[in-house]
Amino acid sequence: MDWILSISTTIAIFIAAIFILVTIHELGHFLAAKFFKMRVDRFSIGFPPNIFGFKKGETEYVIGATPLGGYVKIAGMIDESMDDEFMSKEPAPDEFRSKPVWQRMIVITAGVIFNAILAVIIYAGIAFSYGDTVIPIESVNEIYVAEESLAEEIGFQTGDRVIGINGEKVEYWDQIFSPSSITGRNLTFMVERNGEEINIPTPLNFLDRLGTEAFLTPSNALPSSIEFVAENSPAEQAGLQSGDQIVSVDGEQIQYWEQLVERIVNTDGKLTLGVMRNGEVLQIAVTPDEETNQIGIGAPNPFEYFDVQTINYNLAQSVGKGFSETEETFFGIVQGLGKMFSGDISVRQNLGGPVAIASVTREATENRGWFGFWTITAFLSVTLAIMNMLPIPALDGGHFMFLVYEGITRREPSEKVRMGLQQLGFVFLIGLIILVTFNDILRTFGG
Repeated sequence: MDWILSISTTIAIFIAAIFILVTIHELGHFLAAKFFKMRVDRFSIGFPPNIFGFKKGETEYVIGATPLGGYVKIAGMIDESMDDEFMSKEPAPDEFRSKPVWQRMIVITAGVIFNAILAVIIYAGIAFSYGDTVIPIESVNEIYVAEESLAEEIGFQTGDRVIGINGEKVEYWDQIFSPSSITGRNLTFMVERNGEEINIPTPLNFLDRLGTEAFLTPSNALPSSIEFVAENSPAEQAGLQSGDQIVSVDGEQIQYWEQLVERIVNTDGKLTLGVMRNGEVLQIAVTPDEETNQIGIGAPNPFEYFDVQTINYNLAQSVGKGFSETEETFFGIVQGLGKMFSGDISVRQNLGGPVAIASVTREATENRGWFGFWTITAFLSVTLAIMNMLPIPALDGGHFMFLVYEGITRREPSEKVRMGLQQLGFVFLIGLIILVTFNDILRTFGG
């Protein structure tokens, strides 16, 4: 029954996020059309079969059972419905086709604009409600780099201090892995090594591997000192105490917590630890638990060790933060898509569909509650805006390209051309949805 509850929760969270995004997007088209006195025949959230609807004035408001999109049917416009019966009649004053090109452009882009505004509002709300929890880069000292790790492979060495990315120094650790930085064209990490600043380049497949392999985190800089000892654990039975500093394992010098964990997990039996206590080094033998290969000790508290700070924002600062986060997300996604199209990163590993979106949204919500839900919703809102403006017929970007053509040539594309391209675009989108969904399933089940 637990798996049924988990799936039900995932679906509910996914539908909630999609409902918000689609409603805001379609509301943009609807309000812009109304502003320019265009007749709106239907405002639909979701696709048929319809589960609820009512009519008010000239517009029918509908909620469909398929929550993967929505549409606003504006009179006099060839859209997803492929309805072209009106083309045989003279344009009515309240139809889309009778309005100036610039007004129609605004109506077509209004959905994207509203999605961008939604992202700004959400990011601003998060900043105002939660602030930012950051780790000053100067508080992250020399790092430990495990042998045969991704970090070692690209050139990091134990003792390096990470200070920047793409040739620029940063103030906080989070800035190193910001979307726009990590998807940059020539991704390099800046480190300080033996008093010298060095830029470490990354291979083309770095982002693909970053999603599946462990990389550097601030915990790589934690010292090998014990914060606490679990009751009745092998460590307590051996006599280890809170505050002890582990300086060696079986005679090999130890300095970092990650290094200590690595040695403990990979041992086959009893370990001899060199323990610094009150200025004296003691040799203490301990045997890890047979089932877990752990000894029951806790790492130093990162919040204390790294001087973790919380930055609070007033209302005006939150709005500014909302714009900057939306811009950061926008360029991160665009650059990521560029890398997929150029072949620098794998489409299969990085392109997700409904299953992946639902999974990520549920995971973020479970781990971070409403903060996680709204963060993912803002990210998806920017993603929806970008995807909708791709120049594909049946998407807003395709309609916009038709209008650009009309604005330049002073004539509309023929009905036959528009209908044909709309149908091709629709088939392409259906195929893309099937592809990414199948890709999600393969990834989920390890195919």
